[in-house]
Amino acid sequence: MNPTRPPAAPVLALTLALVTGAATAEPRILTVYTYDSFVTEWGPGPAIEQGFEALCGCDLRWVTAGDGAALLSRLRLEGARTRADVVVGLDTNLITEAAASALFAPVAQDAPYDLPVEWDDELFVPYDWGYFAFVFDRARVPEPPANFPDLAASDLRIVIQDPRSSTPGLGLVLWVKAAHGAQAGAIWEALADNVVTVTPGWSEAYALFLAGEADMVLSYTTSPAYHLIVEGDDGKAAARFDEGHYLQIEVAGRIASSEVPDLAEAFLAYLVSDAAQAVIPTTNWMYPAVTPAAGLPEGFATLMIPDRALLFAPREAQELRGPAIEEWRAALSR
Repeated sequence: MNPTRPPAAPVLALTLALVTGAATAEPRILTVYTYDSFVTEWGPGPAIEQGFEALCGCDLRWVTAGDGAALLSRLRLEGARTRADVVVGLDTNLITEAAASALFAPVAQDAPYDLPVEWDDELFVPYDWGYFAFVFDRARVPEPPANFPDLAASDLRIVIQDPRSSTPGLGLVLWVKAAHGAQAGAIWEALADNVVTVTPGWSEAYALFLAGEADMVLSYTTSPAYHLIVEGDDGKAAARFDEGHYLQIEVAGRIASSEVPDLAEAFLAYLVSDAAQAVIPTTNWMYPAVTPAAGLPEGFATLMIPDRALLFAPREAQELRGPAIEEWRAALSR
């Protein structure tokens, strides 16, 4: 946490005052691109939409595009003609490429971020974070693997996401690269027979795991909190890997060609406000970028905390992305 940053509340209040003061009889439309699970009935989208619309007097419209990496592909395809005003769901592995697209405008948001790393980026606003992990059911996997080689040596069935369309999938190939460097290709060759299937996004993969189609699924250390808090089920857990766990920070950005830049800026301010951040832990099941005044839900205290955090800087992640995906693709295509 950086205590020198000013609180976001004054910025939010000023921005929303400007927006609502300019409101007309016909509500203006704010179009926000995001990933599928964000706007499901159990995701954060509905509560954030309701809260923001009550303040702005506007009409917030979500547009989904699969998983996080698919968002950037769609934006690049649409270019300056995109209907998006705001994009929610990129992460630090994608922001160098996103910035190079010249589609994003600088943002004025600043907040008392509570992140594992210092945040200083003029284009993107972080709204949550977490560590990738393989989630399992204790009843089916009483002794989970302690690292990637152990997983590869086991007969456990895993389901993962495609790194070309999914931010968790991309996070996984960079996790293997961060943990094993030049041996990453060999790790993927050893893991190939453990992979039951590769899904386009997180939602499909987790559904297969819950249906019993796999012993473990690539998800987050925070995922078991859902089962504990919502279902009262303490049987799901995240395997602790002694190599460390790769960190994901999810971000939102404002599109430069937006015709409602004040609404877009106001939405980003709301996204890091206490009202929006308070719903993140129990809807997106991630750590909020700004710790809510009420703190984290009680079940979060039981979560596994990695011994070591792994993370490539955004520019390095961009440079490694292609080679890491090719190692993954080559191993799984044999």
